[in-house]
Amino acid sequence: MLPTITVDVGTTSVKLCLFDASGDPRATARLATPTTEDRWGEVYHLAELAAGIDRFVLALDADDRATVRRIAITGVGESGGLVRGDMSLASPMILWHDDRGSDYLNRLDALERRRVYEVTGLPINANYGLSKVAWAVAHADDAGDAQWLNVAEYLAGTLTGDRWSEYSLASRTMALDLVERRWSAEIVGLVGLDTSLFPPLRAAAEGSAITADAARRLGLGDDVMVHVAGHDHMVGGAGADLRPGELLNSTGTTEGLLFVGQRPRLDEAAAAAKLANGIDCAGEGFTLFASIPTGGSAFATLQSMLSLTADELTACIDDLARRYARGALDLDTVPLVLPQFRGSPPPDKNAAARGVVAGVRSDTTTADIVLGCFLGMALQFRDVLGLFDRPVERVKVIGPAAVNPLWLQLKADLLGVALSVSRFPEVVSRGAQALASGETVPWARSEPREVEVDPRNAERVAAWAASVGPRWEHLKAMPW
Repeated sequence: MLPTITVDVGTTSVKLCLFDASGDPRATARLATPTTEDRWGEVYHLAELAAGIDRFVLALDADDRATVRRIAITGVGESGGLVRGDMSLASPMILWHDDRGSDYLNRLDALERRRVYEVTGLPINANYGLSKVAWAVAHADDAGDAQWLNVAEYLAGTLTGDRWSEYSLASRTMALDLVERRWSAEIVGLVGLDTSLFPPLRAAAEGSAITADAARRLGLGDDVMVHVAGHDHMVGGAGADLRPGELLNSTGTTEGLLFVGQRPRLDEAAAAAKLANGIDCAGEGFTLFASIPTGGSAFATLQSMLSLTADELTACIDDLARRYARGALDLDTVPLVLPQFRGSPPPDKNAAARGVVAGVRSDTTTADIVLGCFLGMALQFRDVLGLFDRPVERVKVIGPAAVNPLWLQLKADLLGVALSVSRFPEVVSRGAQALASGETVPWARSEPREVEVDPRNAERVAAWAASVGPRWEHLKAMPW
């Protein structure tokens, strides 16, 4: 592969890496994703973001910088802002979970909503870009020639002077005709917009040359090409060499479930389940995706709720994993936790939903609540996986869950499917390198380990899940 600097703009952190020609990391760093608030919600602090990237690049050894041939940028799928041709902003750069444009979607009737799914493959939701674009146009003082760019696309634009949209990110805007692979005048017209607000489309392998000014500022060669690798979960699929029939369980702040295939699913069942179709980073195949709002973020929630340090919570999880493996836990005494700490997953996708803890007793312990949380996350995962209604040949796991033995084993036992878990921590970033290099990365490069189903515990967990089933469905049905 080509030596590559990768930038992965996540919800809570920005991952920065330099990979050599063998696909091995030469340098890595993380910085907290810089955000601020405006009158309507949360937006990126772009000056701090750009400065953090510059600091990482300039801190690299000069000999390493001299080897760089690609910069590959990935990030969350639904963020963005209006950017003029000179790369100045006509609107804030809005975060993915900000729903300031929801009123534009609330006006759509049932037929229009169904038509949106038929064309874009996405369920109506203000997280997607379209309503944000409508809001930004309405609030721009001087939009001029501005076009909508995802935060990853904006960063690429500042390094190249070019504006373009990568296919997997474009398919998260709710403005793209999925089958025709072009911006849909019909759909953007539903909110009073025109397709001129959206830039040309490219696959991840199509980059632009770095500008002479950017190359000088960063100490890079003027032959460096800059690529938008795509939506982080889909880039993770590339890094995991995801194949049809396999499921990628991509864990970060949220938890993603991703399948790839040669055709989209636009049927009534998929629409009712609110599954999100998309185009892969190569711009050729299709993706089918669902996101669970609470993933790795549960770790921070438990720390705050239970007044635990990170080390204390890790020790608690490790102890629970050992006791679970021995069959020494009484699941029937554990509180039932609905872990909707950041909203509910499909088919409801209600951002206002919140978590519930039921069945607390006078002798309930901190460890009981931690165990209940991860049992609830495994149940929630099983529910969402069932929406896809397809067999799973293999489950590949990347992200923070890979180092959580309790979460992994509960999931394997409840699903009755072994997990192939990456030991390599930066699968998404190496996927970005591979896409910018026009190559594939075999899953073996992620040093996977197998988490097998424990037949005895699988039987116990299945019995527990059946016993709490009515209460679980009752908690999910709570109005918010």
